[in-house]
Amino acid sequence: MYAEERQRSILERARGEGRVDVAVLASEFQVTYETIRRDLTTLERHGVLRRVHGGAIPIERLGFEPTLTARDSVMTVEKERIAKAALTELPEDGSVLLDAGSTTGRLAEQLPTDRELTVITNSLSIAFTLTPRTNITLMLLGGRLRARTQASVDAWALRALEETYVDVAFIATNGVSIERGLTTPDSAEAMVKRAMLRAARRSVLLADHSKVGNDHLTRFATLDDIDCLITDAGLAAELAEDSRARGPRGIMA
Repeated sequence: MYAEERQRSILERARGEGRVDVAVLASEFQVTYETIRRDLTTLERHGVLRRVHGGAIPIERLGFEPTLTARDSVMTVEKERIAKAALTELPEDGSVLLDAGSTTGRLAEQLPTDRELTVITNSLSIAFTLTPRTNITLMLLGGRLRARTQASVDAWALRALEETYVDVAFIATNGVSIERGLTTPDSAEAMVKRAMLRAARRSVLLADHSKVGNDHLTRFATLDDIDCLITDAGLAAELAEDSRARGPRGIMA
């Protein structure tokens, strides 16, 4: 098993069980304690785990919210595949909303050059990505900028979205579960996400499988509010079936 595969498995274990233990992991993966400690250090540097005595716990358990840079450095292959699959949900021409997020950022990088699109976003990083594109009319939502996620939030953004109606909204989330729906750590970002969903004819959720089953502080939607869920093949079969039963059309990237 490659180190990246092992680290991905460790992260999933930590999120599922709330903690991982060095000794247990070393025994199960048949590697040394030092190898596991290096894995945990790598995951901590990526901002997804926090080292504790004898092991590690997921940052969600501590109430931490990873930065955009930290989130963009994990699940990179899966996010690229999800973004590519999301291209099929674009209108031939028209308008789209791109929510702030690492996977929606990958979608912004892959937007086609052969059609005219109006893109509205609350993401400063996505705006920088799309600024050079001559086939795209770019509209950046104003408001208070959250440095951690590079997302604009609060009243200015909400007022603009009240007067906006687009063909498709591509939404990001920190967690999605059958019981609690779509959740995020920050209530201000949750309000913007709700407004984006109201401002779109169709909504498409982009979420790699590590987000599924996780719950965060603030719910901004249920699965019934989503028309299409695009995730990756790492999603467990039973979770995929449960998600489909709740309404959204599913695409495995």
